[in-house]
Amino acid sequence: MNVKNFKPAIVYTIYIASTPEKVWEALTQAEFSRQYFSGQAVEVDLRVGGAFIMRTPDGALHTSGEVIECELLKRLTVTFNVNWPALVEKLGPTLVTYEIEQAGDVVKLTMLQSHDRDISDDILSGGRTGWPAILSSLKSLLETGNALTIKMQPPERMLAALKEMGIGTP
Repeated sequence: MNVKNFKPAIVYTIYIASTPEKVWEALTQAEFSRQYFSGQAVEVDLRVGGAFIMRTPDGALHTSGEVIECELLKRLTVTFNVNWPALVEKLGPTLVTYEIEQAGDVVKLTMLQSHDRDISDDILSGGRTGWPAILSSLKSLLETGNALTIKMQPPERMLAALKEMGIGTP
């Protein structure tokens, strides 16, 4: 996979009153991710070529991929393939990158969702809705000890665009 062919389609930056170590732990450990990521458990083998998996609260596979870049406490890039029939086939792979930077007394966390082809705004509306909610919940968890409970559904315009492409919803 040539990472140079991927262009960010969604970029979200948030500042968190925490340490790079705690932010890294929250992004890479199942017990942390379950708290802020709607019950999803992230499992990462932190080495290039290692597995990246997200499981639903009942343990089913939700997302799978592999680690493309791993610079401890600074940068993690993974392929992020949702377990959804025909999605990866029609839309190609997704790369998700987390960049962690110390910014004075806080941490600057930037998340990039990148694709190797143009993806419509309607389809990207799912990530543009989901990522801010997920990362806001992570921020709340690290700063206050309490994650946010944000009820979300896939945007109707995203579901309609997928249906138009012949991609059935799970």
